[in-house]
Amino acid sequence: MKGTALSERENLILGIESSCDETAAAVVADGRRILSSVVSSQIDLHRKYGGVVPELASREHLRKIVPVVREALDQAKSSLNDLDAVAVTQGPGLTGALLVGMTYGKVLALALGKPLIAVNHLEGHVHAVLLEAHLAGKRPALPAICLIVSGGHTVLYHVKAEPSNGGSRFSYARVGGTRDDAAGEAYDKVARMLVLGYPGGPIIDQLAAHGDPKAVRFGEPKMKGNPHDFSFSGIKTAVLYHLRRHPELQPEIDARRQALARGERTADALRRLSSVATLDLVASFQRAVVENLVTRTLAAAQEFHARTVLVSGGVAANRELRATFESKSAPGKKMGGVEVYFPSRALSTDNAAMIAAAGYARFVIGDFADATLNAEPNLALA
Repeated sequence: MKGTALSERENLILGIESSCDETAAAVVADGRRILSSVVSSQIDLHRKYGGVVPELASREHLRKIVPVVREALDQAKSSLNDLDAVAVTQGPGLTGALLVGMTYGKVLALALGKPLIAVNHLEGHVHAVLLEAHLAGKRPALPAICLIVSGGHTVLYHVKAEPSNGGSRFSYARVGGTRDDAAGEAYDKVARMLVLGYPGGPIIDQLAAHGDPKAVRFGEPKMKGNPHDFSFSGIKTAVLYHLRRHPELQPEIDARRQALARGERTADALRRLSSVATLDLVASFQRAVVENLVTRTLAAAQEFHARTVLVSGGVAANRELRATFESKSAPGKKMGGVEVYFPSRALSTDNAAMIAAAGYARFVIGDFADATLNAEPNLALA
């Protein structure tokens, strides 16, 4: 199914994202200008379980999808008839969650007689960086190495774009990825051990600023095979063993558990209930994870002669990760001379603006889906 010629006016793409625990919709013009971006988070719903419960996530998506899309259209001052296409997340993600957004998008596109565009969630994260760069008036050079790092993914891609049908066809080659836990997953598990609340990444990042990142030594993961693969299970286990060796930390862990039960979950509240030893442990854990991510990503950029690195996903909002990339990629450094691009913090986590932006690239070249489109929870990016 091929797209029609583009008109002189901007083309409006409605993006719908429901791969995990955020129900999101956005309207983006020509893949570059965000007219609206609405995200309904389920963090409070899943917090008591310490992670996402798939069945609860699906039910919440069912409740939220219609009002979220309506709000996105209202904020964009657009109607359904103004849309030029509907882009939906096909995968990867939770099957039930994906089906809610994708089915709604399919029905909407069919009812409107508009093109339906299938978007890989990971491709959306790549385009979140490109969208942010466009908003800042920049144009990252491709090919590039892209690190997608979140609670569910830690993977490196070699990103290319070739001219196609008046636009660009993007292609992605997997360079490496985690062999066990995703980085964000490791953050959540360590936060659970220390009773710092859920999600663990933002809290650990804030508390790490008050500790000594050299106080606790974590060994460098040693793996045979692909040098661009990651491993975070060993770092997570090292934290567990450290806590077993220091039972004197248990009383403050119990105190934090009581505080969380009372609803006291801010970083300041938890810091007051954390000893210097705990803050040092948190800072050291974060340093180990960040060094692993940055070093292997920049090494991949060197091997593939990429002068641009794109970093996206929820963990891309991490303060130390951004600072370390900036420091190590600077000219004159061992792995320097590489331009590193991040999305804003709002575009780092799951959102629909990135789905609409990725969808626009496919819209231009007429890469549309049909009514047989189905959710693919393990969809690969290629």
